[in-house]
Amino acid sequence: MSDSVHFAELPCSDSAHKIAVVTLDNAPSLNALSVDMLASLKHQLDKWHEDEAIVCVLLEGEGEKAFCAGGDVRTMYSVMSGSTEEQIQDFCSHFFAVEYQCDYLIHTYCKPIIAWGHGIVMGGGMGLYMGSSHKVVTPNSRLSMPEISIGLYPDVGATWFLNRLDNGVGLFLGLTGMMVNAADAVALHLADHMALPEHKSTLLQQLQVADWDCVDDAYEVVTEMLESFESDVDGHKPNEQIVPYLNHVQSACHADSVIQVVDNIKALAFGEKWLDVAKNNLVSGSAITAHICYRQMTQYRHKSLAECFRLELNLSVRSALLGEFREGVRARLIDKDGTPNWRYKSVAEVEEKVIDGLFTSLWSDDTHPLSQLGHY
Repeated sequence: MSDSVHFAELPCSDSAHKIAVVTLDNAPSLNALSVDMLASLKHQLDKWHEDEAIVCVLLEGEGEKAFCAGGDVRTMYSVMSGSTEEQIQDFCSHFFAVEYQCDYLIHTYCKPIIAWGHGIVMGGGMGLYMGSSHKVVTPNSRLSMPEISIGLYPDVGATWFLNRLDNGVGLFLGLTGMMVNAADAVALHLADHMALPEHKSTLLQQLQVADWDCVDDAYEVVTEMLESFESDVDGHKPNEQIVPYLNHVQSACHADSVIQVVDNIKALAFGEKWLDVAKNNLVSGSAITAHICYRQMTQYRHKSLAECFRLELNLSVRSALLGEFREGVRARLIDKDGTPNWRYKSVAEVEEKVIDGLFTSLWSDDTHPLSQLGHY
C-alpha cells in the first residue's frame, strides 16, 4: 500500500473467498495517478491475479467528485521544465511504461474488475476504467479524453478503445475532449451499466454473500447484480446530449483529412451548449494533437492492444520532448492563463514531417520498454 492507493480484501460469507477493493485516494487532486500509485496498483493486481481466494476486484475513487481525473501531469511538468532531454526521456519513459503496463493488465485480467466511475473519469482515469470488465457510471459521471487541451493526445490505450466505438465517435471525442455524461456513455458503449451511488455498498454486500463455489461464470454473476439496479436508476438519468445528433457527428468525422474533419465539426450547429464547448476545445486546442488523433483513428485501428500501447509510449515520450505538452500543462494547470502558445495556430499549418517524427519509434523492437507486452 502506498499513501495514495489503498487495498482491502472483504471476506465472503463462505469464508473461502474474498472481494478485493482498490481505492484511489488522492482526493485533493481528484485522485490523479502518480507513478508510485500506478506501480502499487499493478503490484497488487498481480498478487490478486494469482490468489484463488480473490473472485473479483472493485476499483473506486475516494470522495464524491472523481473516480480519477488523470495522470500526475504537474510532476511531469516540473521534469519537462527543468531537465535535460535525456532526463525527460528517462522520466517519461518510466512513468508512461508503468501506467500502460497497469492499463494492459486490467484489460487482460482473468477476473472481473468493476470500475465504479462515479464523478469525473478523465485521461489516465479512462485508462483504468476502459480496461475493466464492468464499467459503471452513476448519474453524475462525466467521461473525457481532454488531451487536446494540454498538447498531449488520447493515450492510455485510446488508440485501441476509441477505435472500437461507432465510426467517427472516437475521433470526435479525441478532437474535442468532450465531457460525455452518463446516459451518453452507456449509449456510446463507453460504459456498461448505470447505477446510483448508494448501489455500491449494496453491490459489495451481494458479492460477499454470493455462493462462489457454485458459480461457473463470475463475470455473469457480476453482470446480473449490476443489471438488477437498472430499474432504480430510471428517473435519475441525465438527458442524452450527443446521441440525438450522432448521425451528424459521424458524418462530420467522415472525411479524408484532419483539416476537413475540423472544418466539418466547426460547421456543426445544433444550438446546444455542449457542442459549443466541444468546438471551443477543438479550436483552442493543440493542432499537433489533432493530427496525432486523426492518424490514430485512421491508420492504427487494426493494431493489437499491445501494439497500441507500444505506439503510445513512443508518442507520449516524443510529445514530452517536443514541448507542446509542457506548454499546454503550463497554460491550463500551472499558470492557468488559458492561452497556450501552441507551435501551430491551425491544423492547416502543421507540417507533416513533424507528425511523422512523432510516430517514429525511439527504440528498436527489441529495446522497446514494452517489448514483452502481450508475449508472456
